[in-house]
Amino acid sequence: MRLLPCTWIPILSIFLAALSFAQQAPSVQSDPASLARRAVQNEVEASQIGTHYMFRGTRTTPRGSTTKIYVETKEATAGMVVAYNGKALGPEQRRDEEARVERFIRDPEELRKKHRQEQDDAERTMRIVRALPDAFLFEYAGEEQGSAGVGKSGAPLVKLSFRPNPNYQPPSRVEQVLAGMQGELLVDPSRNRLARIDGRLFKDVSFGWGILGHLDKGGRFLVEQEAVGNGDWEISRMSLEFTGKILIFKNVSIQSAEVFSGFKRVPADLTFAQAIELLKKQDVNGDENPPASSLAKQ
Repeated sequence: MRLLPCTWIPILSIFLAALSFAQQAPSVQSDPASLARRAVQNEVEASQIGTHYMFRGTRTTPRGSTTKIYVETKEATAGMVVAYNGKALGPEQRRDEEARVERFIRDPEELRKKHRQEQDDAERTMRIVRALPDAFLFEYAGEEQGSAGVGKSGAPLVKLSFRPNPNYQPPSRVEQVLAGMQGELLVDPSRNRLARIDGRLFKDVSFGWGILGHLDKGGRFLVEQEAVGNGDWEISRMSLEFTGKILIFKNVSIQSAEVFSGFKRVPADLTFAQAIELLKKQDVNGDENPPASSLAKQ
């Protein structure tokens, strides 16, 4: 067989990918619930792999922005502020911030408490994720391409609209919020990964994150994921806009957005103390010396 000219190879690849997606589309349209279920199952399995990253996050609220560098470890996630409102910490602020994170090394019980809290938060999140296929009814709503921060850039994504399943019975207060939510999922059908979850509350809902209260109609949350290499996907953006009440009488208002970037693998056996030392080498741009990539086990 005569080989194709090199210039034709990328064109042929695009054509084959488009053909493959076109063959998938009818089944996706006829059974969107199965696509959602496969993606959710894959997300649950991926959460158990334990790959660790260093990354940067900038959280913005009505009060301003805070930039942190995070390092994931088996003991807990270490995070250190490097800037407020885009301005790097001064020497005294830097010393105070280093002292704040070092307290976890000096007090093992504080570190264990932090680890338990992170595990509890992760478990509540995964309970919500696992409930999605049963809690909602899905409809095919079109396609779009992955872009920076959303899926794998250039890859075809399937959009699914969702609304509450009237037959779903929440097993606990954690899942009750889903009964008042509708929105859209963006799924990579070839990798079975969730690129975006965009949900809105169309009615007031009660919740039970360890406390009693309710969230008001009109609240919204947005979570986006991106492919970061090695088959891994990480959250690239989170946005929360909610109002409500806690314990009946205390008003709560949440309005924040956080963007994550600069993901770099770090060793799976990295300790919390080693992560703190790595964080101390970071500057406001997330640069370090030595490079974090030299620590990663590829």
